[in-house]
Amino acid sequence: MEQPSSSTNKLWYLKHIRLFDGITPSEMQEMEKITRMEEVKKRQPLYLPGDPSSNVYLLKKGRIKIANTAPNGKEVTFDILEPGEVFGELEVLEDAPRSTSAETLDDTLICVIPRKDFDQYLAMHPNVTVKLTKLISLRLRKIQSRVEDLVFRDVPARLAHLLVGLSKTDGVEDKQGIRLKAKLTHQEMANLIGCSRETVSATLGQFRDNGLVLMEGRVITILKLDALAHLESSK
Repeated sequence: MEQPSSSTNKLWYLKHIRLFDGITPSEMQEMEKITRMEEVKKRQPLYLPGDPSSNVYLLKKGRIKIANTAPNGKEVTFDILEPGEVFGELEVLEDAPRSTSAETLDDTLICVIPRKDFDQYLAMHPNVTVKLTKLISLRLRKIQSRVEDLVFRDVPARLAHLLVGLSKTDGVEDKQGIRLKAKLTHQEMANLIGCSRETVSATLGQFRDNGLVLMEGRVITILKLDALAHLESSK
C-alpha cells in the first residue's frame, strides 16, 4: 500500500478508518481539524477501568487489546482491535467512566479526538452517527458470541473458532495454507477464549500433531481450514 507523504499523513490514515467510509471530503477535513495523532510504544495502557472517558480513539497502525480483570485477578480479553477501528466511544457517548482497559500490543499510531469535539461532530453529521451505531452493534454481537463460546464450546472448539475467525480477518494465503498475520502469544489467546496459557499450548500442540496447523515461533499457518471449521462447530 502506498505510504502517505508528511503533509497528508493524518488525512491518509483517516480515510482508512471504517467509521468514515463514504463520507465527503469536506466532512473528512472537519474530522482532521479536531484530531491529533499520537505514537504509543508497545505494551502501554491508553486507559484503565475507572478512568474518565475524555477521548475517542481511532486506530491507524498496530493492535489494541480491550480487556478487564475479574475479581479473582484473571484477565479477560474482550477484543483485539486491528487498524481501521474506533474505540473508547461507548463510554464517551454515555458520559461514563471507563469500564475496560485499552493497551497497545505493538508500537501503535492512534488518532485522538476530545469528547466535546466528537459530540459536536456527531451532532452535525447524523450519517456518521448511524455508522457508529452499527459498528457498536457489531462489536456487542461479537462479544455476545464470545460469551456463548465460553458457555457452549469446549476449549478445542473455542480455539478452533478463534483461529477460523482470524483466518477471515487477518489471514494471508501462501503455498502451505493460510498464515495468520496476528502474532498472538499463547497467553493472549488464552485470555480471548477463557482458559489457561498451558491449555492453549497443549491444544495447539494437538492441532499441530493432527496436521491442522503449522507453528513457527509465534506464526501460525492453518493447513486444514475445513477441519478446523468442523471442529469449531462441535459442542
